[in-house]
Amino acid sequence: MHSLELLAPAKNMESGKAAVDHGADAVYIGPERFGARAAAGNSVADIERLCTYAHRYFARVYAAFNTLLFDHELEPARHLIEQLYHAGVDALIIQDMGLLEMDLPPLPLFASTQTDNRTPEKVKFLERSGFSRVILARELSLSDMKQIRDATCVDLEAFVHGALCVCYSGQCYMSATIGGRSANRGACGQPCRLAWNLEDKNGSVLCENRHLLSLKDMNRSDYLADLARAGITSFKIEGRLKDLDYVKNITAFYRQKLDALITSGSSYTRASSGRTTFFFTPDPNKTFNRGYTDYFLSASPDPIDAFDTPKSVGEPVGKVKQVKNQALVLDRPHDLRAGDGICFPQAPGRLKGFYVNRVDENARVFPSGKTPVHKKDLPCGTMVFRNHDLGFERLMAGMTAQRKISLDMKFCEHPEGFELLGVDEDNIQARALIRVPGDTARNPDTARTAIEKQLSKLGNTCFELNRLEILSKPVFLPAADLNRLRRDLIECLEKNRLKAYVRPSVESRPVPVPFYRTGLDFRANAANYPAVQFYKKRGVKSIDPAFECTPPGPGTVVMTTKHCIRRSLGWCPGQAGKNQDTSPARPPLGPLFLTHGKHRFQVIFDCRNCEMQILA
Repeated sequence: MHSLELLAPAKNMESGKAAVDHGADAVYIGPERFGARAAAGNSVADIERLCTYAHRYFARVYAAFNTLLFDHELEPARHLIEQLYHAGVDALIIQDMGLLEMDLPPLPLFASTQTDNRTPEKVKFLERSGFSRVILARELSLSDMKQIRDATCVDLEAFVHGALCVCYSGQCYMSATIGGRSANRGACGQPCRLAWNLEDKNGSVLCENRHLLSLKDMNRSDYLADLARAGITSFKIEGRLKDLDYVKNITAFYRQKLDALITSGSSYTRASSGRTTFFFTPDPNKTFNRGYTDYFLSASPDPIDAFDTPKSVGEPVGKVKQVKNQALVLDRPHDLRAGDGICFPQAPGRLKGFYVNRVDENARVFPSGKTPVHKKDLPCGTMVFRNHDLGFERLMAGMTAQRKISLDMKFCEHPEGFELLGVDEDNIQARALIRVPGDTARNPDTARTAIEKQLSKLGNTCFELNRLEILSKPVFLPAADLNRLRRDLIECLEKNRLKAYVRPSVESRPVPVPFYRTGLDFRANAANYPAVQFYKKRGVKSIDPAFECTPPGPGTVVMTTKHCIRRSLGWCPGQAGKNQDTSPARPPLGPLFLTHGKHRFQVIFDCRNCEMQILA
């Protein structure tokens, strides 16, 4: 049997607990420094509290420690890793190879997707270098993943949902080029979400003010079984900067999907304990999304670009049938209500919208305030989206899920009084004793009912009662005594669960193995002396400094991506006549350039490898 792990993001302790409550088998969270999301740092104390909470369910907590480090940061980083180890984290997600040259606690190391894990050779090298898990590049197809699985034994993790970086992770230097904000240092300025002009060599604008590097969001919920068959054992949700609603909704959605796969007669099991009950219907369209794509996973990739807007478009609610008397009429039934936000494309590269003031008995939608609705903005056939669902937002603000561990209890007589025995679904046991004589019950049935009632009150604990056996003679015990007995048992059982939790650890790191290349440029991201030594010990003869240490200068490739502007605009030589956009169908001759304000980047198309490069 193979366990399948649902891995959810945690912006903070509250989000991490919510992820566990909504079915996550593991969560990943950033410490106060050295995480790839600098705006999502957390204190060691909060991470320790999250570990205690998660470990009750045998769920794990991984620390995202995946930025490049400079030499002066190495000792503070080592000290923080020690603190995280003692706080209870189960693994460290890293990018900087210099950490493997340091004396670290016996924490499993996960190779971040920032280490650019695209080939069997790279993943095999990371496995032989001591990594317990490799997080694969988002761009890989199922076939690519299967090839890596066949060549390695290391645990493989893959993203299944969330925002997409347009560049291969760890290989993007565009933000650092534009404003000195390094993505590899956790400070990406997201230039891929800006509006750009596409120009030819003469400066003629071919495409104006479009978000030409902005992608849809990933959604691979229909491919979980395929991913499992390809060898993926951890299914990762992106979103350490996302709000609580997103974490609740998306974690719950994938929990249901994975449970359906696990219970379908397959050879898979859950990676943690407890059963989650949801008090809402999870729906990925209800929370932030730019539209969805499986992102090269299947043989026939769907459109991946989101050129009109980098903002959330939400869920489609219908097409415009008519605009009359400042009201919008859609072509299908809908459940829009006052307070909802709707949006629609007004022109290429622009999105417009308004809040709903009211919906009348004829389902006509009226905008709030003085927002005018013009026919020219909403011609017939325009698709309208709801990107703010007020009712769903209010629902998500309340209690949306409950995770419980199954518990069997036995109430017995004891030489000193009465004993309550408990054993949970993981065979963790506990017992509690109350030293009272107990009066013989005048009415046995009433006495039994009273015992059942008080001992069954598991309330806000992490347990739910599966079976209660009352093996004693009919006795009357005060409710206060029964409640104390139950509380003592639960407290003991929770402590025993934490003691029984097996925290993963590693032995000594393996001896160096040869790297598969002898020369490396700045894209190896060696930003400190130990990182350089790591590669030299493994046979690398020459290695350039990281971009963040010595920017290479003009003509440098600052982005390599599977996204292709020509393909999205219908200019791909291999897809003649398949224009996906409203831009001119004839492909321009000569080099192309992306411009935004004073910034200008040349675009190079590597059709042989179906890749696009951006040059400074």
